[in-house]
Amino acid sequence: MATTRSARARKAAAEAGALSAVTIDVGADDSFVYRIACAQCTTAASARATGRTERRPWSTYRPGADNGYLAAMDRWTFHLTERHPDEDAPCLAYLEAAQQRLHERRDQG
Repeated sequence: MATTRSARARKAAAEAGALSAVTIDVGADDSFVYRIACAQCTTAASARATGRTERRPWSTYRPGADNGYLAAMDRWTFHLTERHPDEDAPCLAYLEAAQQRLHERRDQG
């Protein structure tokens, strides 16, 4: 049975922990695009229409095709360990595996 988008979002939010806000969009290729935003951190974003810089929530979303569950959760895990080291979240149990995947991607490129 196929898992619904809302069920996937609930599972990802549970894994990501209390600081996260998880949304799942559907990409142009009908794949799920995961976005995990931080409730505490912001980042500068240029508003093209006004030419001003805005503050937006930090998010795992990146332009391109690498926004699946594992890629987003890996980015979120790294964000938690770097910016919120005292925060506890279930996804931190997979930190070693996330670091291994990062090293493998760097070795390939």
